[in-house]
Amino acid sequence: MDKSPDAFRTISEVAEELDLPQHVLRFWETRFSQIKPMKRGGGRRYYRPQDVDLIKGIRHMLYDQGYTIKGVQKLLRENGNQFVIAVGSGDVAAIEAIAQRKQQEAARAAPEPAAADDEMLVGKPRVKPNRRFFGLGREEDGPVAADAAPLSRDNRALLQEALFDLLECKRLLDQVR
Repeated sequence: MDKSPDAFRTISEVAEELDLPQHVLRFWETRFSQIKPMKRGGGRRYYRPQDVDLIKGIRHMLYDQGYTIKGVQKLLRENGNQFVIAVGSGDVAAIEAIAQRKQQEAARAAPEPAAADDEMLVGKPRVKPNRRFFGLGREEDGPVAADAAPLSRDNRALLQEALFDLLECKRLLDQVR
């Protein structure tokens, strides 16, 4: 008999569903504070549906995407649980919505450019992130050295678009397989 999608799952059910050993789930609880199964008397774990979705996202990022534990921890810290859940489920629309919200928050928090900055842009077109314009910028834009200054907001947006495009391609390839 199958459980309701809203039902709590035991560690053995989650381990079987995700094809993971139980000890890996216990280890991940120590590394990812966001995984918080309910524990009953005797230490028996019961995972909520959102816990299972988060673990799916973490598993996808670690095993399929090649992230390290520290990398996934950083993504969780910077983008929240919903981002990792969306990446794990391949929900590109949710990923884009979260990224857009973060960009809007960053834009509100960032100060407006000074007049001197605007003078430097005279005669040089600003590149606006756009899917059809993806990957194309000013001719002087080139590879950025690792020790260079932080990326501009436009270049950061272009890189984010590249990530979304690659995730969408991966999702489509996975559907075909």
